[in-house]
Amino acid sequence: MVKGASQVAKQAPKPKLYSGARKTARATAAVTAGIGRIRINGTPLEIWEPEVARMHIMAPAAIAGEAREKYDLNVSVSGGGFMSQADAVAMAVARAYADLSKGGEMREKMRAYNKYLLSGDPRQAEPKKFGGPGARRRRQKSYRRWVNVTRKLLL
Repeated sequence: MVKGASQVAKQAPKPKLYSGARKTARATAAVTAGIGRIRINGTPLEIWEPEVARMHIMAPAAIAGEAREKYDLNVSVSGGGFMSQADAVAMAVARAYADLSKGGEMREKMRAYNKYLLSGDPRQAEPKKFGGPGARRRRQKSYRRWVNVTRKLLL
């Protein structure tokens, strides 16, 4: 028997990857067989801060119910703010549990809870334009401002 072939047989199976995104935040969930642990960038979900983001991420896991106890998820997330990262992680977790469960029942539960958990939220920040401090904001128009300037010139 070939030495390399026995080493390949002993290796653990590759984890299945699922992605999620929101604004500029990107998350990738690696799913392996396990006991229901969820880690985000190496940190257990139970101690993830802030609490609002943690509750948002726990929602798909709570919907999954007993299916959660069969798999471990290691999620890596980067970019964006804390809430965009929470949305991206929640989407990756929801997609993982929906794909791993047989039948479309889990997908329907996720979609009933939040339609953006599986498909994503298309809203993005609008780019800044010239002539003002932001995308839409401009200096307030005033007709009387020039009246005072011309009056001072005439006096």
